Amino acid sequence: MKENLGVFGGSFNPPHMAHLLAVTVALARFELERILVVPTFRHPFAKELAPYKDRVVMCELAMGWLPGVEVSRVEEELGGESRTLRTLEHLRAQHPEASLRFIMGADLVVEAPKWFGFERIVQLAPPIVLGRVGVTYPGAPPAVLPAISSTEVRAMIAESRWEDAAPWVPRKVLDHARLRRLYEPLRGDDPSS
Repeated sequence: MKENLGVFGGSFNPPHMAHLLAVTVALARFELERILVVPTFRHPFAKELAPYKDRVVMCELAMGWLPGVEVSRVEEELGGESRTLRTLEHLRAQHPEASLRFIMGADLVVEAPKWFGFERIVQLAPPIVLGRVGVTYPGAPPAVLPAISSTEVRAMIAESRWEDAAPWVPRKVLDHARLRRLYEPLRGDDPSS
């Protein structure tokens, strides 16, 4: 029997409630037996990220406990710059009998034409597009995800605004970020230090 396999990639820097909601909505609404959460190994635009191992751990804390959700280290196995197309081609080779679906937020649809090989991505793993509050364009799906971003979360953590971040980030993820001192400004970045 053919497995319907969702692929949900991202920097997850850090993972937050919209990511958690995305996988639960995808499992609840679409015929998916399993979802692979795939943290980016090395960002293709050299975006600064928390260490890969920390982001994998945070993904496991945020989403790995859900039935049918598995955190994959496939991009670490591939090495180098992370590219969605390369990852999906590799997963297609690993799971030739599976029907792949690429899970993405509606905000990414606007950026999709800039992605390397997006037409091929659509062929390999037809996207499941989840609506996000504040993202509107003709044909956009209804919003099911809140308008929270990892950028905002990192800013809250950098300013030690833990109470502000708490509603948006799973508790265990915040605990890990605090313990590992992720996203804290470097001493040289803070003019008051």
